Amino acid sequence: MEKKLDEFAVGERGVVVRVEGEKKIRRRLFDMGVTPGTEVMLRKLAPLGDPVEINLRGYELTLRKSEASCVWMEVKHA
Repeated sequence: MEKKLDEFAVGERGVVVRVEGEKKIRRRLFDMGVTPGTEVMLRKLAPLGDPVEINLRGYELTLRKSEASCVWMEVKHA
C-alpha cells in the first residue's frame, strides 16, 4: 500500500517509492538522502504535526510537513 510520508504514524516504516514536487524541493530531498529504495521510519511528530523527524540511512532528519507530502512510500508491515 502506498501513502505519503506526511500521513505516517509514529513508528511506522516504509520504503521510498518516488519523490514528487517542484524541482527545487526534489533536489533538496535527494541531497538529504531521501531517494527511491531508501527505508524510512517516522520517529517523531511535533505537537501540531509540523515538522516530522525520520530515521534513514543511520541518521535522523527533520522535514517540514510540506516536504514530507512530496515523498510517496510503500508501507512495510511488521
